[in-house]
Amino acid sequence: MAVLQLLLFGGLWSVVGGSSLAVVTCGSVVKLLNTRHNVRLHSHDVRYGSGSGQQSVTGVTSVDDSNSYWRIRGKTATVCERGTPIKCGQPIRLTHVNTGRNLHSHHFTSPLSGNQEVSAFGEEGEGDYLDDWTVLCNGPYWVRDGEVRFKHSSTEVLLSVTGEQYGRPISGQKEVHGMAQPSQNNYWKAMEGIFMKPSELLKAEAHHAEL
Repeated sequence: MAVLQLLLFGGLWSVVGGSSLAVVTCGSVVKLLNTRHNVRLHSHDVRYGSGSGQQSVTGVTSVDDSNSYWRIRGKTATVCERGTPIKCGQPIRLTHVNTGRNLHSHHFTSPLSGNQEVSAFGEEGEGDYLDDWTVLCNGPYWVRDGEVRFKHSSTEVLLSVTGEQYGRPISGQKEVHGMAQPSQNNYWKAMEGIFMKPSELLKAEAHHAEL
Protein backbone atom coordinates (compact mmCIF):
# COMPACT_ATOMS: atom_id res chain seq x y z
CA MET A 1 0.00 0.00 0.00
CA ALA A 2 1.35 3.39 -0.94
CA VAL A 3 2.41 5.55 1.96
CA LEU A 4 0.17 8.56 2.45
CA GLN A 5 2.07 11.81 2.45
CA LEU A 6 0.56 14.99 3.85
CA LEU A 7 1.78 18.53 3.44
CA LEU A 8 0.73 20.53 6.47
CA PHE A 9 0.76 24.32 6.46
CA GLY A 10 -0.55 25.41 9.86
CA GLY A 11 -4.23 24.53 9.72
CA LEU A 12 -4.25 23.88 5.97
CA TRP A 13 -3.59 20.59 4.30
CA SER A 14 -3.45 18.89 0.94
CA VAL A 15 -3.04 15.29 -0.13
CA VAL A 16 0.00 14.31 -2.20
CA GLY A 17 -0.49 10.57 -2.46
CA GLY A 18 -3.38 8.32 -1.48
CA SER A 19 -6.88 9.48 -0.61
CA SER A 20 -7.79 7.92 2.74
CA LEU A 21 -7.56 11.32 4.47
CA ALA A 22 -8.94 13.42 1.60
CA VAL A 23 -12.04 14.28 3.56
CA VAL A 24 -14.01 17.52 3.80
CA THR A 25 -13.77 19.04 7.28
CA CYS A 26 -15.42 21.66 9.44
CA GLY A 27 -13.94 25.11 9.02
CA SER A 28 -13.02 24.50 5.38
CA VAL A 29 -13.92 27.20 2.87
CA VAL A 30 -14.95 25.66 -0.46
CA LYS A 31 -16.64 26.17 -3.78
CA LEU A 32 -19.34 23.60 -4.55
CA LEU A 33 -19.94 22.47 -8.13
CA ASN A 34 -23.26 21.15 -9.40
CA THR A 35 -21.88 18.34 -11.53
CA ARG A 36 -24.88 18.07 -13.87
CA HIS A 37 -24.98 21.74 -14.91
CA ASN A 38 -21.33 22.67 -14.24
CA VAL A 39 -22.15 25.71 -12.09
CA ARG A 40 -20.79 26.70 -8.70
CA LEU A 41 -23.06 27.56 -5.76
CA HIS A 42 -23.06 31.35 -5.49
CA SER A 43 -24.62 34.23 -3.60
CA HIS A 44 -24.34 38.03 -3.51
CA ASP A 45 -26.10 41.01 -1.96
CA VAL A 46 -28.99 40.82 -4.45
CA ARG A 47 -32.42 40.02 -3.04
CA TYR A 48 -35.24 38.07 -4.64
CA GLY A 49 -37.92 40.29 -6.12
CA SER A 50 -40.57 37.73 -5.11
CA GLY A 51 -41.03 34.99 -2.51
CA SER A 52 -39.17 35.70 0.73
CA GLY A 53 -37.26 38.73 -0.54
CA GLN A 54 -34.13 37.28 1.08
CA GLN A 55 -30.66 37.23 -0.45
CA SER A 56 -30.63 35.20 -3.65
CA VAL A 57 -28.61 32.03 -4.24
CA THR A 58 -27.65 31.08 -7.79
CA GLY A 59 -25.28 28.94 -9.84
CA VAL A 60 -22.48 30.51 -11.88
CA THR A 61 -20.13 29.13 -14.51
CA SER A 62 -17.21 31.32 -13.43
CA VAL A 63 -14.43 29.48 -11.61
CA ASP A 64 -12.82 32.62 -10.16
CA ASP A 65 -15.74 34.47 -8.55
CA SER A 66 -15.06 35.09 -4.84
CA ASN A 67 -18.83 35.14 -4.15
CA SER A 68 -18.85 31.36 -4.57
CA TYR A 69 -16.96 30.55 -1.35
CA TRP A 70 -18.86 28.86 1.50
CA ARG A 71 -17.60 27.98 4.98
CA ILE A 72 -18.59 24.58 6.39
CA ARG A 73 -19.89 24.77 9.95
CA GLY A 74 -21.80 22.67 12.45
CA LYS A 75 -25.60 22.70 12.50
CA THR A 76 -27.51 25.51 14.21
CA ALA A 77 -26.59 26.12 17.87
CA THR A 78 -23.60 23.78 17.73
CA VAL A 79 -19.88 24.16 17.22
CA CYS A 80 -18.02 21.83 14.87
CA GLU A 81 -14.33 22.04 15.73
CA ARG A 82 -12.03 23.02 12.88
CA GLY A 83 -10.65 19.94 11.15
CA THR A 84 -13.46 17.60 12.24
CA PRO A 85 -14.32 15.32 9.28
CA ILE A 86 -17.89 15.65 8.00
CA LYS A 87 -19.72 12.34 8.29
CA CYS A 88 -22.25 11.14 5.74
CA GLY A 89 -25.65 11.85 7.30
CA GLN A 90 -24.37 14.80 9.35
CA PRO A 91 -26.30 18.10 9.42
CA ILE A 92 -24.20 21.18 8.67
CA ARG A 93 -24.49 24.85 7.80
CA LEU A 94 -22.94 26.48 4.75
CA THR A 95 -22.14 30.13 5.44
CA HIS A 96 -21.53 32.47 2.51
CA VAL A 97 -18.11 33.95 3.19
CA ASN A 98 -18.57 37.42 1.67
CA THR A 99 -21.98 38.24 3.16
CA GLY A 100 -22.05 36.10 6.34
CA ARG A 101 -25.46 34.60 5.52
CA ASN A 102 -26.32 30.89 5.64
CA LEU A 103 -27.69 28.66 2.91
CA HIS A 104 -31.39 28.47 3.79
CA SER A 105 -34.69 27.11 2.53
CA HIS A 106 -38.37 27.39 3.46
CA HIS A 107 -41.85 27.03 1.98
CA PHE A 108 -41.60 29.84 -0.57
CA THR A 109 -41.77 29.20 -4.30
CA SER A 110 -38.63 29.73 -6.37
CA PRO A 111 -39.01 32.48 -8.99
CA LEU A 112 -38.26 30.59 -12.22
CA SER A 113 -39.01 26.88 -11.85
CA GLY A 114 -41.71 26.98 -9.17
CA ASN A 115 -39.75 24.61 -6.93
CA GLN A 116 -38.82 25.48 -3.32
CA GLU A 117 -36.86 28.69 -2.85
CA VAL A 118 -33.27 28.54 -1.61
CA SER A 119 -31.89 31.75 -0.14
CA ALA A 120 -29.11 33.09 2.09
CA PHE A 121 -30.30 34.14 5.53
CA GLY A 122 -29.04 35.49 8.85
CA GLU A 123 -26.42 37.98 9.98
CA GLU A 124 -22.76 37.28 10.69
CA GLY A 125 -23.31 33.55 10.38
CA GLU A 126 -26.29 33.30 12.71
CA GLY A 127 -29.75 32.51 11.34
CA ASP A 128 -32.14 29.76 12.43
CA TYR A 129 -32.82 26.02 12.19
CA LEU A 130 -33.85 26.37 8.53
CA ASP A 131 -30.15 26.84 7.75
CA ASP A 132 -29.38 23.15 8.43
CA TRP A 133 -28.60 20.75 5.56
CA THR A 134 -27.80 17.04 5.87
CA VAL A 135 -24.88 15.71 3.81
CA LEU A 136 -25.89 12.58 1.87
CA CYS A 137 -23.01 10.47 0.60
CA ASN A 138 -21.64 6.93 0.45
CA GLY A 139 -19.20 5.70 3.05
CA PRO A 140 -18.37 7.09 6.47
CA TYR A 141 -17.20 10.57 5.43
CA TRP A 142 -17.69 13.29 2.81
CA VAL A 143 -14.61 12.89 0.61
CA ARG A 144 -13.23 15.66 -1.56
CA ASP A 145 -13.35 13.73 -4.83
CA GLY A 146 -16.85 12.32 -4.24
CA GLU A 147 -20.29 13.62 -5.20
CA VAL A 148 -22.75 14.43 -2.42
CA ARG A 149 -26.30 15.66 -2.02
CA PHE A 150 -27.51 18.27 0.47
CA LYS A 151 -30.92 17.54 1.99
CA HIS A 152 -32.68 20.37 3.79
CA SER A 153 -33.07 19.04 7.31
CA SER A 154 -36.51 20.59 7.95
CA THR A 155 -38.33 20.39 4.62
CA GLU A 156 -36.39 17.43 3.15
CA VAL A 157 -35.85 18.95 -0.30
CA LEU A 158 -32.55 18.41 -2.11
CA LEU A 159 -30.35 21.33 -3.19
CA SER A 160 -30.73 21.34 -6.97
CA VAL A 161 -30.15 23.08 -10.29
CA THR A 162 -32.30 22.30 -13.33
CA GLY A 163 -31.01 24.92 -15.76
CA GLU A 164 -33.42 27.87 -15.53
CA GLN A 165 -31.50 31.09 -16.19
CA TYR A 166 -31.99 34.59 -14.78
CA GLY A 167 -32.10 37.84 -16.72
CA ARG A 168 -30.96 41.20 -15.41
CA PRO A 169 -29.49 42.14 -12.95
CA ILE A 170 -27.89 38.68 -12.66
CA SER A 171 -28.01 37.67 -16.33
CA GLY A 172 -26.78 34.19 -17.13
CA GLN A 173 -26.83 32.88 -13.56
CA LYS A 174 -28.81 29.69 -12.94
CA GLU A 175 -31.58 29.22 -10.41
CA VAL A 176 -30.74 27.10 -7.36
CA HIS A 177 -33.75 25.59 -5.61
CA GLY A 178 -34.98 22.65 -3.55
CA MET A 179 -36.56 19.56 -5.13
CA ALA A 180 -38.20 16.58 -3.45
CA GLN A 181 -37.03 14.04 -6.02
CA PRO A 182 -33.46 12.71 -6.13
CA SER A 183 -31.89 13.05 -9.58
CA GLN A 184 -28.65 13.95 -11.32
CA ASN A 185 -29.61 17.61 -10.74
CA ASN A 186 -28.87 17.31 -6.99
CA TYR A 187 -25.22 16.20 -7.05
CA TRP A 188 -22.46 18.51 -5.80
CA LYS A 189 -18.72 18.23 -5.48
CA ALA A 190 -16.18 20.19 -3.43
CA MET A 191 -13.82 22.04 -5.73
CA GLU A 192 -11.50 25.00 -5.05
CA GLY A 193 -10.97 26.15 -1.50
CA ILE A 194 -9.03 26.08 1.75
CA PHE A 195 -9.34 22.68 3.38
CA MET A 196 -8.58 22.36 7.08
CA LYS A 197 -6.41 19.40 8.00
CA PRO A 198 -8.34 16.46 9.47
CA SER A 199 -8.33 15.87 13.20
CA GLU A 200 -5.81 13.57 14.88
CA LEU A 201 -8.57 11.02 15.54
CA LEU A 202 -9.21 10.40 11.85
CA LYS A 203 -5.48 10.08 11.12
CA ALA A 204 -5.19 7.54 13.92
CA GLU A 205 -8.11 5.55 12.46
CA ALA A 206 -6.48 5.56 9.02
CA HIS A 207 -3.12 4.42 10.45
CA HIS A 208 -4.80 1.58 12.34
CA ALA A 209 -6.60 0.43 9.16
CA GLU A 210 -3.30 0.17 7.28
CA LEU A 211 -1.63 -2.07 9.91
